[in-house]
Amino acid sequence: MNNHFHDSRYYLARAAEHARLGVAETLEPHADRVRSRLGLAVETEPEPSRLEAVRADALGLERRAAHRVRGVAGDVRGRVDGGRSSDADDR
Repeated sequence: MNNHFHDSRYYLARAAEHARLGVAETLEPHADRVRSRLGLAVETEPEPSRLEAVRADALGLERRAAHRVRGVAGDVRGRVDGGRSSDADDR
């Protein structure tokens, strides 16, 4: 029986959320008109296109990869230089 209450609570919350979104979508043109008449209209920047979002993600990945490569290269240089100095001391 408890599962039935859990399921009904889930679907009730989901229905309420969809109802809220539907009311907000229906009232959006009216709210925009009221805001513009009151001088409260806020201009928003358009969302980036899918291509711009993918480019931004690719640039971020490239930067992170370059940063990691520099770190690894520095570690390897340190190991190689450390090995050379000990080899040179032994000779």
